[in-house]
Amino acid sequence: MKTERNKMDKVDIKKEQKIKCVVWDLDQTIWHGILSEDENVMVNNLAKATIIELDNRGILQSIASKNNAVEAMKKLKQLDLDKYFIYPQINWGPKYKSIENISKLINIGLDTIAFIDDQEFELDEVKFNFPEVMDINSKDLANLLMKEEFIPRFYTKDSQRRREMYQSDIKRKQDEEKFSGSQYDFLKTLNMEVEIFPAEIEDLNRVEELTMRTSQLNSTGYIYTYEELCNFINNINYKLLIVNLRDCYGDYGRIGIVLIELRKHEWYIKLFLLSCRVMTRGIGGIVLNYIKELSQKSGVKLYAEFRETEKNRMMFTTLMFNGFSKAEGLNDNYLVCDNLSTEAVPSYISLKCVE
Repeated sequence: MKTERNKMDKVDIKKEQKIKCVVWDLDQTIWHGILSEDENVMVNNLAKATIIELDNRGILQSIASKNNAVEAMKKLKQLDLDKYFIYPQINWGPKYKSIENISKLINIGLDTIAFIDDQEFELDEVKFNFPEVMDINSKDLANLLMKEEFIPRFYTKDSQRRREMYQSDIKRKQDEEKFSGSQYDFLKTLNMEVEIFPAEIEDLNRVEELTMRTSQLNSTGYIYTYEELCNFINNINYKLLIVNLRDCYGDYGRIGIVLIELRKHEWYIKLFLLSCRVMTRGIGGIVLNYIKELSQKSGVKLYAEFRETEKNRMMFTTLMFNGFSKAEGLNDNYLVCDNLSTEAVPSYISLKCVE
């Protein structure tokens, strides 16, 4: 089975690009009328149904609205819609600035955001500043759910819980900011449980989704299809591992993937991927230590493939920090781990490994 990918097919990747977050206007979009002129505005039932379905599909949602924040959130609560939005930006500033803030807070690219508004001026201003954002006039709302960008390839348990997981993460961050001790002391309060185990067929939909959604902590930028992943778990020359994380705030779900090619004298990490939501939790080092331990027991040399993309420099830093370096005699896409000694798992983390 061929595993080397000579180059990424950028056309196909672009075609697979899905919207990760829909940013909504409020007046004349989520509700009929203008709230500042009439506090009894009525909900737009089509918008409400669309919001609920997008949430079911695992697509995050937020708000960019020029309104009084307190009154707007009060109205959303009355309409039983407030729970669907994370990081709402309700202020009197430009909406492109609000969208930029949402992008940074969620840590996603602007090219994965769609913006819905009834005003052509607002849509044009966003398009002028951020042409990569998908702009949608609210009068075209009826067709939104049929657009390819809003239809996930698979519906997984993790994707259907995505909004809840982000809301738990917001609570974590808020509590961490209030915490008076060190970050290490805060991490000790989380009761983190990491589990590393071989992927099974029921995991592969989520694995494919992760490769498509994760770019910053992806060692190669590769996107693997469900069919390719099936081949890997049925091939004794490969090991496909899943990383799961939970803490006292809830379950992060599947947050990491490792694909290892097993040769007689060498192991090659062909893909190492972690969700950006856990980048400050030390999970990368724990996973790499586990792989180093396995390779040491097997008496093999350990390499990692790394292909730099526009976004994954942080993964290169993670690999280098955990003992990998440029491999002499190999092409520039490979790093080698000359020292397979491992460090103890931090005391604030419980690790369970299933081989």
